[in-house]
Amino acid sequence: MSSQVRGGTRWKRFALVMVPSIAATAAVGVGLAQGALAASFSVSGQDFKVSADKLDGDDLLQYGSVAEGKSLDGKTVKHPVTISGFRRAEITNMCQSLVTPVPGLGPITMQLRTGQKGTPAVAHNIYLDVAELDTDATFTDLDIGVAVGDAKDGTHPTGPQANTVSNNAMFSQRAKKAVLTNVRQKAWATTAGTFTLPDLKLRLISGNEPCYQDEK
Repeated sequence: MSSQVRGGTRWKRFALVMVPSIAATAAVGVGLAQGALAASFSVSGQDFKVSADKLDGDDLLQYGSVAEGKSLDGKTVKHPVTISGFRRAEITNMCQSLVTPVPGLGPITMQLRTGQKGTPAVAHNIYLDVAELDTDATFTDLDIGVAVGDAKDGTHPTGPQANTVSNNAMFSQRAKKAVLTNVRQKAWATTAGTFTLPDLKLRLISGNEPCYQDEK
């Protein structure tokens, strides 16, 4: 059976291409009525861009690891990443974007924006699998080279219980507080115990319109 055509677009083909992208934010839409929700963002075989004016985080854990997922053709894909975890984080003017090529339409950009009207997004037990990060950072009570556990099971160890070496840890550090401004990052996944997203806006935009452009 051929795909249904409306306005020159074969919607079945469009859906097959965009499903991995939409899945990255599907959990967000489900919990909008409650205002706070458990959230997990990941896209098979693709990284996505995140920008924010400010991230104010408590109890930073940061360590090297390997992100593993499935590409669109079903192959296992591994990427070296820095896991950045916060017990609590306030994020001002956050944008998350993914650009996906769609046959017959060209690039389509999915953008998610929140925390733009004076009320920051708030995340608890948030972890980001980061491939690239550009920011201005201020750390309080920073320890570099400490052993920290992989706490992505939903707990966030601090103090003595944090001194458990993760099997995947390549390097590590922690800080009582971290303030990041002018954040620009590429990530493979984001997970959070709860994520409160005020004034959430999700858009599909024709063209290559990420949250920020790479520096040349």
